[in-house]
Amino acid sequence: MQFFSRRSSMIPIQRLTPSHRPIPPALRLVFGLAILVILGTLILMLPISASDQPLAWNEALFTATSALSVTGLSIITPVTALSPFGQIVLLTLIQIGGVGFMVVAVVILRLLGRKVSLVDRLTLSDSLGLLVPGAIVSLTRRVLVTVGIIEGLGALLLFLHWRQDARLSIEQAAFFAIFHAVSAFCNAGFDLFSGTPGFPDGIPRDNFSLIILGSLIFIGGLGIPVIADVLTYYRDHRLSLHTRLTLIVVSFLVISGMVGFFVAERRLDVGALRDEPVSRQLLITLFQSISSRTAGFAGIADFSDLTPPSKLLMITLMFIGCPPASMGGGITTGTFAILTISLWGFARGLPTPQFAGRSLATGTARRAAAVLTISLFVVLLSTWLILITHKEATLDVAVFEVVSAFATCGLTLNFTSELNLFGQIVIALVMFWGRLGALTIVIALAQPGRTQLVSYPEEQILIG
Repeated sequence: MQFFSRRSSMIPIQRLTPSHRPIPPALRLVFGLAILVILGTLILMLPISASDQPLAWNEALFTATSALSVTGLSIITPVTALSPFGQIVLLTLIQIGGVGFMVVAVVILRLLGRKVSLVDRLTLSDSLGLLVPGAIVSLTRRVLVTVGIIEGLGALLLFLHWRQDARLSIEQAAFFAIFHAVSAFCNAGFDLFSGTPGFPDGIPRDNFSLIILGSLIFIGGLGIPVIADVLTYYRDHRLSLHTRLTLIVVSFLVISGMVGFFVAERRLDVGALRDEPVSRQLLITLFQSISSRTAGFAGIADFSDLTPPSKLLMITLMFIGCPPASMGGGITTGTFAILTISLWGFARGLPTPQFAGRSLATGTARRAAAVLTISLFVVLLSTWLILITHKEATLDVAVFEVVSAFATCGLTLNFTSELNLFGQIVIALVMFWGRLGALTIVIALAQPGRTQLVSYPEEQILIG
């Protein structure tokens, strides 16, 4: 048997000091998105990216943030302010923001022949919303293939339809189809029709265009875990609790939103859809219900024609948003569902929230309550800042703009172009926050958990 000498046993062991600790996954997501925003801003400021005058730094920053956060709010008109190269850059930023920059980072590492570290795998699983980071690299490939197939099919259908439009050349129809398929699936809301001659009202709103764009928005808004679960259903013959709950909540929100818009906008005196036939009213309200939760495409040409009930309904749908790890933002349908289940369980006197024969994991309700509380604080503070720095802004317009940025939706009541420099920075920060989510940023900024050595006596505080 070989023994170590006394001298060798005295070699000091290097401890893992704080400077050698890997950056936590949540903080890596924050830094990664911030770096991409800076790079996107610099590229958009190049003369080659502009059609005429180079973009100012605030215009490039706002556009890059909106694209990477897949929001769609813009203080420029992309088709007139950006050159073809700039439009391709914008499309690339939307795609990176939609599928997740960590997915792109893993692909680049694999192309370079480098191994994906454990920290990168954990960060990627966080960005995709996976509970178990197993086989993450193979899952990344499947995600990219699935996204490519869905966007490619949508682009093909849009091209076959739009090439018949005399207002567009074949080249325009092809690029517009690719751009809007990606923008719709990634729930970005950017469009190139606004500012294009012959399209004063923006995107085409014929039945076929609305159906294709609405389908892409809906699929992209389900989230990577749900799409992966549905695609493997033929093999496993079961859906996870998260997928089942997501499909139930999303269906409820889409249908209730459609009914709400239909009732509010078909009134003969003030409704924006009062002159449309019933079939068109149903299609437009369905499209707007789907788009209002995250996408930012307007099924109605002029949003100023919307009735107050529709604006309130739209703010509610935007604030709830899409499922976790999807292309959208908001507090997420998961938070909404957990809070609803917890409230129902509390009313029934259950010790723990329960759904479909399962008890929710410990701490889930607390995290959902934290997301709601932080989100309300961000929205209220941002709205107050907008109101105090924009004298012409009304409360409904300011709340709509802030919630749209927070939910990475992109809908606006024609107020984005009226933002001053301070307002643009506020909305950009809200879009940044909305893309990462409340918990991601809070966890990234929070100190590591400490063991509590002292337990204090319990005391009641009045609530309600």
